[in-house]
Amino acid sequence: MAWRSSGESLAELVGNLCANRMITDDRVKQAFLSVDRAHYATRSPYKDAPQSIGHGVTISAPHMHALAVQHLMPYVVPDAAEGRGGPRILDIGSGSGYLTHLLAELAGPQGEVVGVEHISELCETGRANMAKSEGGRAHLESGQVKFVVGDGRKGAPSPLADGGFDAIHVGASAAKLHTELLDQLRSPGRIFIPMDDEGDHGAGNQSVWTIDKAADGTVTKKRLFGVRYVPLTDAPR
Repeated sequence: MAWRSSGESLAELVGNLCANRMITDDRVKQAFLSVDRAHYATRSPYKDAPQSIGHGVTISAPHMHALAVQHLMPYVVPDAAEGRGGPRILDIGSGSGYLTHLLAELAGPQGEVVGVEHISELCETGRANMAKSEGGRAHLESGQVKFVVGDGRKGAPSPLADGGFDAIHVGASAAKLHTELLDQLRSPGRIFIPMDDEGDHGAGNQSVWTIDKAADGTVTKKRLFGVRYVPLTDAPR
């Protein structure tokens, strides 16, 4: 049912994402309803399709953001039993800032979300988009959400990386799983990352993976589905 959740309003878009099982958790539904995609996508914001935001970058289709959040849910919400009173989340390739805002809603007031962009103009765009709403401004003013310029392949720059992250979302396709990202992942923790398929020989095939690090440091990888993302590369000169 991917690509079939478009609506004429935010409520209709979210309703269709739920009906098509892209969203299955009520907490995710409420987060999507609280963040208006129109603040982040200027044209047809409730269409279930990616859109250009300039600089050769797109804002992903809503169903892709929904799938990313659903797969990260065990690690992006407060859980006292697991010691996550305030989850720390890293959003690499934060782009428009839309998913960064959604993750902040789920993390709660004690959580922290760091958005990393290698294009400085997009870093400012994400910050400006979030400031369009009262809730977004509150996240920024409290310091719960921070946008920084950096090389996402190396994770968050110091000192923001100190202490690591419960969840890491990567919004561009990596050539491989960079060790810096795994080093910044807490135990337990999860990475949601698109990567180039092994043995692809430049054909452009990619798959989304979850990378889990258990409490004892054991790392397991699971392939979810094929995708097409922009590459995780150097910033354009």
